[in-house]
Amino acid sequence: MTTPDQLWPEPSEPVARLIRDLAEDLLARSDEVIAEVTAASVEDPQYRAIADDPVLAEADAQLVVALLKHWLTSNIANPGRRVPPLGSSEMRTFARDVVLRGLVVDDIGAWRAVERVCWKWWLTACFAATDDLDELRELCEISGNTLATTTDDAMAELGGYVQRIREELAGGSQLQRYATIELLMQGADIATSHAEAQLGYALTGSHLGAVVWVDAEEDVGLLERTAEQVMRACGADRRLTVVAGTAALWLWIPTATTPQLEALTDRLRGRRRVRVALGRPAVGVAGFRQTHMDAAAAQRLLVRLDSELSIVRYEDVHLVDLLSADVAAADRFVADVLGKFLDASPVLHQTVLTYVEEALNRTSTAERLYTHRNTIDRRLARVDELLPKPFAQNPTEVAAALTLLRIRRSTA
Repeated sequence: MTTPDQLWPEPSEPVARLIRDLAEDLLARSDEVIAEVTAASVEDPQYRAIADDPVLAEADAQLVVALLKHWLTSNIANPGRRVPPLGSSEMRTFARDVVLRGLVVDDIGAWRAVERVCWKWWLTACFAATDDLDELRELCEISGNTLATTTDDAMAELGGYVQRIREELAGGSQLQRYATIELLMQGADIATSHAEAQLGYALTGSHLGAVVWVDAEEDVGLLERTAEQVMRACGADRRLTVVAGTAALWLWIPTATTPQLEALTDRLRGRRRVRVALGRPAVGVAGFRQTHMDAAAAQRLLVRLDSELSIVRYEDVHLVDLLSADVAAADRFVADVLGKFLDASPVLHQTVLTYVEEALNRTSTAERLYTHRNTIDRRLARVDELLPKPFAQNPTEVAAALTLLRIRRSTA
């Protein structure tokens, strides 16, 4: 029997029980497929803008996971029936991010890629659940119908949210700013005077790019206050701010210097749920583009290394960024370079990093660490005992390995 909103028959009682049992089992094991499903959602090259942006990628992943669990729970409650609309905060958040960033997400290929992963996972469970060919045929037919229809309905639902948000924001300054930013980032031939008028920001002189973001939507209220403190730490009284999604801001600050970590940490004390990535100061239109790319690379670095570091300056992690494109290879590099020193006291690790920052001057290292010069001598002697070869023979690699290790193990 079919109904106007469902184009396939109701499942028989035995198949309905199978669907419910499979959905309950796979819901409990959904973590097994989540990584593959979320990767499939952005595998299309046209979604590179989403895959490369940690905030957008996270919003996309949360939506995909919400849809998967919604399909499973709906099949527990009403096996084999058409799944009702998701209507979730994950979908509304993703729709808003898409509109603010000027992206298009109506490519059916990406949706079908997610569907194929889910169907492969479900089909494997179906064949393990029954060897009755009639039941198996009915189970696969009804399951396939409900999964494909859920994909189509979700695409339509997201499209509706996107359209409504576009209408709400039509002509808004944020969309105009973002469109101009995109042209500048792409190196388009756009008159500087026109871009400056659209942005309300001078493109001459030096700029410092920054990305400010939060990992949880409930913390978005901290974004603007944090952006203000980043600007003040730079000694500036103005900034260009672009809303880059529900949980992120992009900043450009007219300054030729990057604030010291200590100064910025002091200003942001108590706001550890907000994260800041700073680029390197650069000049002119090309510098406007480059400093943002640096900040975005620093942001991706923290996410790639699963670091909880809350503030990062690209100038401090440039080498680590290059070394860690392959995380597994980077971890091997750290282990090979540090040897037994890998698991040494954090005090020894910090001593070496400070020693490098102080241009291998033991006296100034002691002063900066508020300790005696003899203590520094003893620590560095111990470092040489633990390293595979003396520090003096390999200072650059040891410093890079320690910096990478600090980011990986950071909890602040």
